[in-house]
Amino acid sequence: MTRTTRILAPVAAAVLLPALTGCISVETPDKPIEINLNVVIRQEVLVRLQRDVEQLIQQNPDAFPTTPPRPQQ
Repeated sequence: MTRTTRILAPVAAAVLLPALTGCISVETPDKPIEINLNVVIRQEVLVRLQRDVEQLIQQNPDAFPTTPPRPQQ
């Protein structure tokens, strides 16, 4: 770097920095941020219930027959 560049770089930054401060603003929202996770939780519960039911059917095959019973005459 030349001597001129070393002097002008901080001066240019000092001149341009105040101009950029009005462009960027960070504010907190008026309302709280709401993240809806009901779908994910519901799917997880359904998968767990399905696994529990499958195990229950395998453990008690007589209680859950695969063919419907014949009507008595």
